[in-house]
Amino acid sequence: MSVTLTREPSGAAILTFAAPPVNLYSLELHQAFEDALDELAAQPPRALLIRAEGKVVSGGVDVSLFDAQTSPAEGKVLFDRMLELPLRIAALDYPVVFAAHALCLTWALEVALACDIVVASDRAKFGLVEKVVGLTPTMGGTQRLASRAGIGRAKEFVMTGDLYDAATLEQWGVVNRVHPVDELDDAVNALVTSLASGPTRAHAATKEVLRAVERGGVAAADAEITSIAAALYDTEDMRTAIRSFLEDGPGKATYVGR
Repeated sequence: MSVTLTREPSGAAILTFAAPPVNLYSLELHQAFEDALDELAAQPPRALLIRAEGKVVSGGVDVSLFDAQTSPAEGKVLFDRMLELPLRIAALDYPVVFAAHALCLTWALEVALACDIVVASDRAKFGLVEKVVGLTPTMGGTQRLASRAGIGRAKEFVMTGDLYDAATLEQWGVVNRVHPVDELDDAVNALVTSLASGPTRAHAATKEVLRAVERGGVAAADAEITSIAAALYDTEDMRTAIRSFLEDGPGKATYVGR
């Protein structure tokens, strides 16, 4: 079991998890994720890619972990711990991309939904299948799926426990982009490199505005947007980009992430 973190010249970071044979969630894997997130907090990248090694993204959670809890109180302690992972990922202030190359169940999909952009191969399938153990998803998957696809879709997805292909979830607005499996890595790397070379502080501002939408709708975002945008006057990237636009035309600015 491993979670490795690599840094790219573009300023992007790549977090790769592997827990053979099918990348089941365990508390050990969770802790390794958190250790990597601690490293990212100490030295933030300009974009992050989360991906899996192996034939599948994940086959789900190690069910023995659920069996080890013997009461609602113990279950809540476990579920509170599990929820910490997507919450930390959702709180990151730079673009986060999740790449799904194959089957992606339960916790891995819930982590994906905490990311900003989900990219999948045309062979990927997705499911929140907790119903097979009499459970409902505990790591935010239901509510984040509802945020992307609507309440009705979330009810169908969770209650049926069916598997859905990438094309269907792209139509629903859950998956952002679908690529042929042999083109996925190149497409994802190009996307992450592009995001990492952009105005990092402006991307963080965009995420802040959208968090306001999630909290209180358009009215809440309207109440905050001018302050959020005005704060970008303190960034080197905005001032440089404005000068570049006026002197050289659009699309020629180089951003440094500050």
